[in-house]
Amino acid sequence: MAQDVKSSRLVFTLGMAGFISGLVLVSAYLYTLPMIEANKAQALERAIYQVLPGCNAFKPMGLSAGKLEVQEMHGSDAIFAGYDAKGQLIGFAIPAQVIGFQDVVAGIIGYDPVRKAIIGFEVLESKETPGLGDKISKDAAFRNNFTELECASGVVIVSKGKKSKPNEVEAISGATISSKAVVKLLNQGLEQWQAPIDIYLNEQVKKQQE
Repeated sequence: MAQDVKSSRLVFTLGMAGFISGLVLVSAYLYTLPMIEANKAQALERAIYQVLPGCNAFKPMGLSAGKLEVQEMHGSDAIFAGYDAKGQLIGFAIPAQVIGFQDVVAGIIGYDPVRKAIIGFEVLESKETPGLGDKISKDAAFRNNFTELECASGVVIVSKGKKSKPNEVEAISGATISSKAVVKLLNQGLEQWQAPIDIYLNEQVKKQQE
């Protein structure tokens, strides 16, 4: 009988400890969530200005009935139209993500629809191997691939020192998988948004001519 009482007390104590620990974790998560979201929003805003050189302001855009339209608030599936100080459209910042070597690689693409070129790229989130895969956000030579990268016919990855065409990206030595993940991210992001962007721009031209 005494043994049963001790066992019951032990189970109760363990249960309460688990309950309190869970409550603390949930409370901590709910408390820090607004700060985490605010930090992500600030990082996204900084990245938009970085991938669109000369950008002075931007507007979120998304698909509505299959057409690209300006939105008051941006959701998870949105891109950003960037404008210069005179209010002229200079390009679009396009978020995208893929699975890298270890986890998700999320980034944002600066796209000039007139030249059909990538004019900037920033990594928003990556858990790639420190010292290897994380070079996609730190390696200066790799980042230089995205200052003027043709993308009308897709982006292609090549070995370091083998670039011969304007749509090729030189991989980082020792981080080929992560480099390929970035190129895949670029192609997927552009494949999703190039057509809606072209339709939107053509409609804007027609409106100006009316």
